[in-house]
Amino acid sequence: MKLISKSLIAGLLLVAGVAVAKEGVQDPTVKARMDLMSTIGMNVKVLGDMATDKVAFDATAAAAAQVALVAATADIAAKFEPQATDPVAEAKPEVWTNWDDFVAKAEVLEAAATALDPSSLDGVKAGMGAVGGTCRDCHSTYRM
Repeated sequence: MKLISKSLIAGLLLVAGVAVAKEGVQDPTVKARMDLMSTIGMNVKVLGDMATDKVAFDATAAAAAQVALVAATADIAAKFEPQATDPVAEAKPEVWTNWDDFVAKAEVLEAAATALDPSSLDGVKAGMGAVGGTCRDCHSTYRM
């Protein structure tokens, strides 16, 4: 359980900076990707706050966050495929030079989000370890 909490916390910290970073973005492609990552981060936070007992478990909110998270993660490759840059972009060039690995990591995140069971607190806690770990893995490789 301790490993799940550490992975979850690390993942939450990695996605928390995305909302701040999108201020001042000029390229519309980069803005769309940052907005997508903000959506992912927001829904990971909803689920993560429940998993870490920061907020009371709410099955309806958990289910809505899980559905939104699955939808957003399914769109990662499409949003990142155009190689666009912006002074505030946080994606490393390795996203495109290691495209197959990046897409594979996005697919692992989508699978983790899909597998998460939002119907119980135990299901959310169990699922968030994989979600947080996958976020951390991708961000440590592909985010500045």
